[in-house]
Amino acid sequence: MSVAVVLFTSDLRLHDNPSLRAALAAADEVVPLFVRDRRIEELGFAVPNRRAFLADCLRDLDAGLRERGGRLVVRSGEVAEEVCRVAAGTGARDVYVAGGVSGHALRREGRLRGALESQGRRLHVHDAVVTAVAPGAVTPAGSGTDHYAVFTPYFRRWSRERIRDPLDAPRTVPVPRDVGSEALPSRAEVSGVSEGLAEGGERAARRRLTAWRRTGLARYEDRHDDLAGDATSRLSPHLHFGTLSPAELVHRARAAGGPGADAFVRQLCWRDFHHQVLAARPSAARTDYRTRHDRWRTGAKAAAEIEAWKAGRTGYPVVDAAMRQLRHEGWMHNRGRLLTASFLVKTLYVDWRVGARHFLDLLVDGDIANNQLNWQWVAGTGTDSRPHRVLNPVVQGKRYDPDGGYVRRWVPELRGIEGGAVHEPWRARGRGAERARYDYPEPLVELSEALARFKHARGRD
Repeated sequence: MSVAVVLFTSDLRLHDNPSLRAALAAADEVVPLFVRDRRIEELGFAVPNRRAFLADCLRDLDAGLRERGGRLVVRSGEVAEEVCRVAAGTGARDVYVAGGVSGHALRREGRLRGALESQGRRLHVHDAVVTAVAPGAVTPAGSGTDHYAVFTPYFRRWSRERIRDPLDAPRTVPVPRDVGSEALPSRAEVSGVSEGLAEGGERAARRRLTAWRRTGLARYEDRHDDLAGDATSRLSPHLHFGTLSPAELVHRARAAGGPGADAFVRQLCWRDFHHQVLAARPSAARTDYRTRHDRWRTGAKAAAEIEAWKAGRTGYPVVDAAMRQLRHEGWMHNRGRLLTASFLVKTLYVDWRVGARHFLDLLVDGDIANNQLNWQWVAGTGTDSRPHRVLNPVVQGKRYDPDGGYVRRWVPELRGIEGGAVHEPWRARGRGAERARYDYPEPLVELSEALARFKHARGRD
């Protein structure tokens, strides 16, 4: 009996999994393997919300495999060592894995390839599993560069690419009986998890997708920025963990058709865009993609303002609402991410890496490519063609939460202020006791002063 190993990483699904299907086609039996990577913990990436969601995903993946006659094998340690140990123990000659783009993923792949080849084994890396179009598959013609640095031309070219056809889930997954496994992790074992964290796993993902396609996709173009309406797909955690296939999402959206589907596909393309940037420039996870020579604020006052921002106590209601949603759900509305990031890096003029790290500490969909490069886009150090734009939180709040429903949901101390007036609580009628009863802070900074400071720092005044 020939045996192959399929190493699950960011593709924790049975539907449309090219690595799994290739392993099944190549061997009589496969070992579906997940390694709890010690290096992820050392890098500080194994935070409670993602650990809890991952536990859900692994349990669901194991359940799906058992329905097909198999099971998930879980190990802990250094990935290359554990994979080689399993391959040696089962006599597997081939290992299949989805390609990644982060520095950690590329280093892991390099170590794994070297370790396997030293034993006379082969590593097969499958692209376009974590993304719809493989990073590096689309490059600017005749430009001499290895990636697109501007989204719009990338989108035009990406839209002409043929997205591979999704694969069905396998009917059976035969697994050798004598392969040892650790116990599956459980969400209940993880402390510090956000109270409103969503359920993980492929079945939860597909239920969410089915419901959203039926009720939300057609209205997506008009409503995706509606903070109170909460009309986004909320599929980003499932894309991050790979419980849904981006290629399948593109196909299903295009099949539905219409402006909403087109807008959703454009967002999926943004995700691919950031992955191809990071694949070409791994250092962009830590350093400016395009430096503006910023001298970010530091010191005691800046530190106190950062803590107020994290706590949702800046005095600007829409910013505070979004930051509180993040802490409660481990997730934040896409418009909220833009507003809170702009407030930190441009209104408070604090290093984007401070905000990116805080997001990674809490976001269940905390993805290096999308998180870091979206922060850089907002900071003006990334791919934004208007690097010095500043989002006014009052104007933005009135535009995307005109009746104040989002703010009142997450900032309950302001529920007594009706309508759009909630975005400017400092204008509440009266002073003294009338205003104090809201138990809400004064704004950290006056917006015109902050804008002047930012323009001066960037040499734009």
